[in-house]
Amino acid sequence: MTTSDAPHTPAIEARGLTRRFGDVTSVDGIDLDVHPGELVALLGPNGAGKTTTLRMLTTLLAPSAGTARVAGHDVTREPAHVRAAIGYVGQKHGTGHAHHGRDELADHARAHGQSAAEARTRIAALEAALELDGLLDRKSMTLSGGQRRRLDVALGLVNNPGILFLDEPSTGLDPQNRANLHAFLRDLHASRGTTLVLTTHYLEEADALADRVVVIDHGRVIADDAPAALKCRLGDALELTFASADAARTAAPAVAALAGVHDGTLAVEDRTVRARLPHADRAAAELVPRLAAEGPAPVALAVTPSTLDDVFLNLTGRRLRDAAAPADQEVAA
Repeated sequence: MTTSDAPHTPAIEARGLTRRFGDVTSVDGIDLDVHPGELVALLGPNGAGKTTTLRMLTTLLAPSAGTARVAGHDVTREPAHVRAAIGYVGQKHGTGHAHHGRDELADHARAHGQSAAEARTRIAALEAALELDGLLDRKSMTLSGGQRRRLDVALGLVNNPGILFLDEPSTGLDPQNRANLHAFLRDLHASRGTTLVLTTHYLEEADALADRVVVIDHGRVIADDAPAALKCRLGDALELTFASADAARTAAPAVAALAGVHDGTLAVEDRTVRARLPHADRAAAELVPRLAAEGPAPVALAVTPSTLDDVFLNLTGRRLRDAAAPADQEVAA
Protein backbone atom coordinates (compact mmCIF):
# COMPACT_ATOMS: atom_id res chain seq x y z
CA MET A 1 0.00 0.00 0.00
CA THR A 2 1.47 3.36 -0.99
CA THR A 3 1.09 6.58 0.98
CA SER A 4 -1.31 7.95 -1.63
CA ASP A 5 -3.51 4.88 -1.24
CA ALA A 6 -3.73 5.05 2.55
CA PRO A 7 -6.57 7.59 2.90
CA HIS A 8 -8.72 5.50 0.53
CA THR A 9 -8.24 2.23 2.40
CA PRO A 10 -10.91 1.62 5.05
CA ALA A 11 -9.56 0.98 8.52
CA ILE A 12 -12.17 -1.77 8.83
CA GLU A 13 -14.29 -3.40 6.15
CA ALA A 14 -16.61 -6.28 7.01
CA ARG A 15 -19.17 -7.99 4.79
CA GLY A 16 -21.65 -10.58 5.98
CA LEU A 17 -19.62 -11.20 9.12
CA THR A 18 -21.20 -14.11 10.95
CA ARG A 19 -20.37 -16.24 13.95
CA ARG A 20 -22.28 -19.31 15.07
CA PHE A 21 -21.83 -21.35 18.24
CA GLY A 22 -23.61 -24.62 17.53
CA ASP A 23 -27.24 -23.72 16.85
CA VAL A 24 -26.83 -20.19 18.23
CA THR A 25 -26.01 -17.34 15.84
CA SER A 26 -24.23 -14.67 17.88
CA VAL A 27 -23.35 -12.38 14.96
CA ASP A 28 -25.68 -12.48 11.98
CA GLY A 29 -24.30 -11.07 8.73
CA ILE A 30 -22.87 -7.74 9.88
CA ASP A 31 -21.67 -5.23 7.28
CA LEU A 32 -19.40 -2.54 8.68
CA ASP A 33 -17.11 0.14 7.26
CA VAL A 34 -14.92 2.29 9.50
CA HIS A 35 -12.83 5.03 7.92
CA PRO A 36 -9.36 5.97 9.19
CA GLY A 37 -9.58 8.38 12.10
CA GLU A 38 -13.19 7.61 13.04
CA LEU A 39 -14.34 6.98 16.60
CA VAL A 40 -17.10 4.39 16.41
CA ALA A 41 -19.14 2.91 19.25
CA LEU A 42 -20.85 -0.46 18.89
CA LEU A 43 -23.86 0.04 21.16
CA GLY A 44 -26.22 -2.65 22.36
CA PRO A 45 -27.24 -4.72 25.36
CA ASN A 46 -25.03 -7.44 26.75
CA GLY A 47 -25.48 -10.50 24.56
CA ALA A 48 -26.14 -8.48 21.39
CA GLY A 49 -22.99 -9.71 19.60
CA LYS A 50 -20.69 -6.73 20.19
CA THR A 51 -17.85 -8.61 21.87
CA THR A 52 -18.03 -11.47 19.38
CA THR A 53 -17.78 -8.95 16.53
CA LEU A 54 -14.73 -7.35 18.10
CA ARG A 55 -13.08 -10.72 18.69
CA MET A 56 -13.49 -11.58 15.00
CA LEU A 57 -12.11 -8.21 13.88
CA THR A 58 -9.08 -8.65 16.13
CA THR A 59 -8.39 -12.23 14.90
CA LEU A 60 -9.21 -13.79 18.28
CA LEU A 61 -12.17 -15.68 16.85
CA ALA A 62 -12.61 -17.06 13.35
CA PRO A 63 -15.77 -16.03 11.47
CA SER A 64 -18.24 -18.77 10.57
CA ALA A 65 -19.05 -16.86 7.39
CA GLY A 66 -18.37 -13.53 5.75
CA THR A 67 -15.15 -11.56 5.39
CA ALA A 68 -13.36 -8.76 7.21
CA ARG A 69 -10.31 -6.67 6.47
CA VAL A 70 -8.60 -4.59 9.14
CA ALA A 71 -5.83 -2.12 8.22
CA GLY A 72 -6.03 -3.56 4.71
CA HIS A 73 -5.41 -7.15 5.80
CA ASP A 74 -7.76 -10.13 5.80
CA VAL A 75 -8.45 -11.23 9.37
CA THR A 76 -8.50 -14.91 8.42
CA ARG A 77 -5.63 -15.12 5.95
CA GLU A 78 -3.34 -12.43 7.40
CA PRO A 79 -3.87 -12.44 11.17
CA ALA A 80 -0.26 -11.55 12.00
CA HIS A 81 -0.44 -8.40 9.86
CA VAL A 82 -3.73 -7.41 11.49
CA ARG A 83 -2.33 -7.89 14.99
CA ALA A 84 0.74 -5.82 14.16
CA ALA A 85 -1.45 -2.90 13.09
CA ILE A 86 -3.95 -2.85 15.97
CA GLY A 87 -4.23 -2.51 19.71
CA TYR A 88 -6.81 -4.39 21.74
CA VAL A 89 -8.17 -3.73 25.23
CA GLY A 90 -10.40 -6.57 26.36
CA GLN A 91 -13.07 -6.62 29.04
CA LYS A 92 -10.86 -8.40 31.53
CA HIS A 93 -7.53 -7.22 32.90
CA GLY A 94 -4.62 -7.97 30.59
CA THR A 95 -1.99 -8.50 33.29
CA GLY A 96 -1.39 -11.29 35.75
CA HIS A 97 -2.15 -10.47 39.38
CA ALA A 98 1.43 -11.02 40.52
CA HIS A 99 3.09 -9.36 37.51
CA HIS A 100 4.58 -5.89 37.45
CA GLY A 101 3.16 -3.45 34.93
CA ARG A 102 6.52 -2.37 33.57
CA ASP A 103 7.52 -5.96 32.85
CA GLU A 104 4.20 -6.65 31.11
CA LEU A 105 4.58 -3.56 28.95
CA ALA A 106 8.17 -4.46 28.10
CA ASP A 107 7.16 -8.00 27.11
CA HIS A 108 4.40 -6.64 24.86
CA ALA A 109 6.77 -4.12 23.28
CA ARG A 110 9.43 -6.73 22.57
CA ALA A 111 6.78 -9.08 21.14
CA HIS A 112 5.94 -6.30 18.67
CA GLY A 113 9.59 -6.14 17.60
CA GLN A 114 10.74 -3.10 19.54
CA SER A 115 14.30 -2.96 20.78
CA ALA A 116 14.95 -2.64 24.51
CA ALA A 117 15.69 1.07 24.08
CA GLU A 118 12.56 1.62 21.97
CA ALA A 119 10.48 -0.22 24.54
CA ARG A 120 11.79 1.94 27.39
CA THR A 121 11.00 5.11 25.45
CA ARG A 122 7.50 3.93 24.57
CA ILE A 123 6.75 2.82 28.13
CA ALA A 124 7.92 6.17 29.50
CA ALA A 125 5.59 8.00 27.11
CA LEU A 126 2.61 5.83 28.10
CA GLU A 127 3.47 6.14 31.78
CA ALA A 128 3.19 9.93 31.52
CA ALA A 129 0.17 10.02 29.20
CA LEU A 130 -1.91 7.63 31.32
CA GLU A 131 -0.75 8.94 34.70
CA LEU A 132 0.87 5.65 35.66
CA ASP A 133 3.83 7.27 37.42
CA GLY A 134 4.85 5.18 40.41
CA LEU A 135 2.45 2.38 39.51
CA LEU A 136 4.32 0.32 36.93
CA ASP A 137 6.75 -1.13 39.45
CA ARG A 138 3.97 -2.47 41.63
CA LYS A 139 2.24 -5.83 41.23
CA SER A 140 -1.04 -5.56 39.35
CA MET A 141 -2.96 -7.00 42.31
CA THR A 142 -2.06 -3.93 44.37
CA LEU A 143 -3.57 -1.46 41.88
CA SER A 144 -7.10 -0.07 42.04
CA GLY A 145 -9.63 -0.88 39.34
CA GLY A 146 -9.08 2.46 37.62
CA GLN A 147 -5.31 2.08 37.74
CA ARG A 148 -5.47 -1.42 36.27
CA ARG A 149 -7.78 -0.21 33.52
CA ARG A 150 -5.28 2.51 32.59
CA LEU A 151 -2.59 -0.17 32.50
CA ASP A 152 -4.79 -2.24 30.19
CA VAL A 153 -5.06 0.74 27.82
CA ALA A 154 -1.28 1.18 27.94
CA LEU A 155 -0.85 -2.47 26.94
CA GLY A 156 -3.18 -1.89 23.98
CA LEU A 157 -1.18 1.14 22.87
CA VAL A 158 2.36 -0.15 23.41
CA ASN A 159 2.86 -0.81 19.68
CA ASN A 160 1.53 2.67 18.78
CA PRO A 161 -1.32 1.20 16.69
CA GLY A 162 -3.29 3.09 14.09
CA ILE A 163 -6.45 1.25 15.15
CA LEU A 164 -7.43 0.64 18.76
CA PHE A 165 -10.26 -1.72 19.79
CA LEU A 166 -11.72 -1.38 23.28
CA ASP A 167 -14.28 -3.85 24.64
CA GLU A 168 -16.47 -2.20 27.31
CA PRO A 169 -13.54 0.02 28.34
CA SER A 170 -15.20 1.75 31.29
CA THR A 171 -17.14 -1.14 32.84
CA GLY A 172 -16.55 -1.20 36.58
CA LEU A 173 -14.96 2.25 36.74
CA ASP A 174 -16.22 4.90 39.11
CA PRO A 175 -17.50 8.17 37.54
CA GLN A 176 -14.20 10.02 38.00
CA ASN A 177 -12.07 7.28 36.45
CA ARG A 178 -14.59 6.91 33.64
CA ALA A 179 -14.42 10.63 32.90
CA ASN A 180 -10.60 10.50 32.95
CA LEU A 181 -10.57 7.56 30.53
CA HIS A 182 -12.98 9.35 28.20
CA ALA A 183 -10.78 12.45 28.24
CA PHE A 184 -7.72 10.36 27.34
CA LEU A 185 -9.51 8.62 24.47
CA ARG A 186 -10.78 11.94 23.08
CA ASP A 187 -7.24 13.34 23.18
CA LEU A 188 -5.80 10.21 21.55
CA HIS A 189 -8.39 10.48 18.79
CA ALA A 190 -7.97 14.22 18.28
CA SER A 191 -4.20 14.55 18.59
CA ARG A 192 -3.05 11.40 16.82
CA GLY A 193 -5.97 10.58 14.56
CA THR A 194 -6.13 7.05 15.96
CA THR A 195 -9.08 5.03 14.73
CA LEU A 196 -11.05 3.93 17.79
CA VAL A 197 -13.71 1.22 17.91
CA LEU A 198 -15.29 0.53 21.27
CA THR A 199 -18.18 -1.57 22.48
CA THR A 200 -20.48 -0.27 25.18
CA HIS A 201 -23.91 -0.66 26.67
CA TYR A 202 -23.60 2.74 28.34
CA LEU A 203 -25.79 5.19 26.43
CA GLU A 204 -23.99 8.22 27.82
CA GLU A 205 -20.60 6.82 26.79
CA ALA A 206 -21.65 6.27 23.17
CA ASP A 207 -23.32 9.69 23.02
CA ALA A 208 -20.38 11.55 24.53
CA LEU A 209 -17.50 9.85 22.71
CA ALA A 210 -18.53 8.54 19.32
CA ASP A 211 -18.54 10.12 15.88
CA ARG A 212 -20.77 7.22 14.87
CA VAL A 213 -22.95 4.83 16.79
CA VAL A 214 -23.59 1.38 15.34
CA VAL A 215 -26.58 -0.08 17.19
CA ILE A 216 -26.44 -3.89 17.37
CA ASP A 217 -29.24 -6.14 18.57
CA HIS A 218 -29.51 -9.92 18.28
CA GLY A 219 -26.31 -9.97 16.22
CA ARG A 220 -27.50 -7.52 13.57
CA VAL A 221 -26.85 -3.86 12.82
CA ILE A 222 -30.17 -2.05 13.24
CA ALA A 223 -28.91 1.55 12.99
CA ASP A 224 -25.68 3.30 12.02
CA ASP A 225 -25.20 7.08 12.14
CA ALA A 226 -23.91 9.97 14.20
CA PRO A 227 -25.59 10.12 17.62
CA ALA A 228 -27.14 13.50 16.85
CA ALA A 229 -28.50 12.24 13.53
CA LEU A 230 -30.06 9.15 15.13
CA LYS A 231 -31.79 11.30 17.73
CA CYS A 232 -32.85 13.96 15.22
CA ARG A 233 -34.34 11.30 12.98
CA LEU A 234 -36.49 10.12 15.88
CA GLY A 235 -37.34 13.66 16.94
CA ASP A 236 -37.89 15.31 20.30
CA ALA A 237 -41.06 14.78 22.31
CA LEU A 238 -43.34 17.83 22.39
CA GLU A 239 -46.18 17.92 24.91
CA LEU A 240 -48.75 20.72 25.18
CA THR A 241 -51.37 20.76 27.91
CA PHE A 242 -54.55 22.83 27.56
CA ALA A 243 -57.30 23.96 29.91
CA SER A 244 -59.76 21.44 28.53
CA ALA A 245 -60.03 18.42 26.26
CA ASP A 246 -61.97 20.52 23.74
CA ALA A 247 -59.13 23.05 23.64
CA ALA A 248 -56.62 20.26 23.07
CA ARG A 249 -58.62 18.89 20.15
CA THR A 250 -58.95 22.40 18.69
CA ALA A 251 -55.18 23.01 18.88
CA ALA A 252 -54.17 19.60 17.52
CA PRO A 253 -54.28 20.61 13.81
CA ALA A 254 -51.84 23.46 14.51
CA VAL A 255 -49.46 21.02 16.16
CA ALA A 256 -49.87 18.55 13.29
CA ALA A 257 -49.01 21.33 10.81
CA LEU A 258 -45.59 21.96 12.37
CA ALA A 259 -42.75 21.21 9.98
CA GLY A 260 -41.21 17.82 10.55
CA VAL A 261 -43.88 16.18 12.72
CA HIS A 262 -43.34 12.46 12.31
CA ASP A 263 -46.19 10.42 10.89
CA GLY A 264 -48.15 8.54 13.49
CA THR A 265 -46.72 10.45 16.47
CA LEU A 266 -49.50 13.02 16.94
CA ALA A 267 -51.73 12.00 19.82
CA VAL A 268 -54.49 13.78 21.74
CA GLU A 269 -55.16 12.42 25.22
CA ASP A 270 -57.66 14.31 27.35
CA ARG A 271 -56.14 17.81 27.73
CA THR A 272 -52.74 16.94 26.22
CA VAL A 273 -51.40 16.99 22.68
CA ARG A 274 -48.21 15.06 21.99
CA ALA A 275 -46.00 14.78 18.91
CA ARG A 276 -42.41 14.00 17.88
CA LEU A 277 -40.41 16.26 15.60
CA PRO A 278 -36.82 17.47 15.17
CA HIS A 279 -35.87 20.60 17.11
CA ALA A 280 -39.15 20.68 19.00
CA ASP A 281 -37.92 23.57 21.15
CA ARG A 282 -37.69 25.84 18.10
CA ALA A 283 -41.07 24.71 16.83
CA ALA A 284 -42.66 25.37 20.22
CA ALA A 285 -41.13 28.85 20.35
CA GLU A 286 -42.99 29.67 17.14
CA LEU A 287 -46.21 27.80 17.91
CA VAL A 288 -46.99 29.01 21.42
CA PRO A 289 -47.18 32.75 20.59
CA ARG A 290 -49.42 31.92 17.63
CA LEU A 291 -51.74 29.85 19.80
CA ALA A 292 -51.75 32.58 22.44
CA ALA A 293 -52.87 35.09 19.83
CA GLU A 294 -55.34 32.89 17.96
CA GLY A 295 -56.35 30.47 20.72
CA PRO A 296 -56.49 28.19 22.43
CA ALA A 297 -53.32 28.86 24.42
CA PRO A 298 -51.60 26.00 26.26
CA VAL A 299 -51.35 26.12 30.02
CA ALA A 300 -48.21 23.97 30.13
CA LEU A 301 -45.44 22.99 27.71
CA ALA A 302 -42.76 20.29 27.87
CA VAL A 303 -40.03 19.47 25.36
CA THR A 304 -38.03 16.29 26.01
CA PRO A 305 -34.95 15.79 23.81
CA SER A 306 -34.66 12.27 22.46
CA THR A 307 -31.95 9.96 23.80
CA LEU A 308 -30.21 6.94 22.35
CA ASP A 309 -32.40 4.87 24.65
CA ASP A 310 -35.44 6.36 22.88
CA VAL A 311 -33.83 5.46 19.56
CA PHE A 312 -33.32 1.86 20.71
CA LEU A 313 -36.90 1.70 22.00
CA ASN A 314 -38.21 2.97 18.66
CA LEU A 315 -36.17 0.37 16.77
CA THR A 316 -36.78 -2.65 18.99
CA GLY A 317 -39.83 -1.96 21.13
CA ARG A 318 -37.82 -2.17 24.34
CA ARG A 319 -35.43 0.09 26.21
CA LEU A 320 -31.72 -0.58 26.09
CA ARG A 321 -31.47 -0.10 29.85
CA ASP A 322 -33.97 -2.95 30.31
CA ALA A 323 -32.55 -5.23 27.60
CA ALA A 324 -29.30 -6.16 29.33
CA ALA A 325 -28.47 -9.80 29.80
CA PRO A 326 -25.93 -11.11 32.34
CA ALA A 327 -22.59 -9.49 31.58
CA ASP A 328 -20.85 -12.77 30.71
CA GLN A 329 -23.50 -14.04 28.32
CA GLU A 330 -21.96 -12.56 25.21
CA VAL A 331 -18.42 -13.62 26.06
CA ALA A 332 -19.58 -17.14 26.71
CA ALA A 333 -21.40 -17.12 23.39
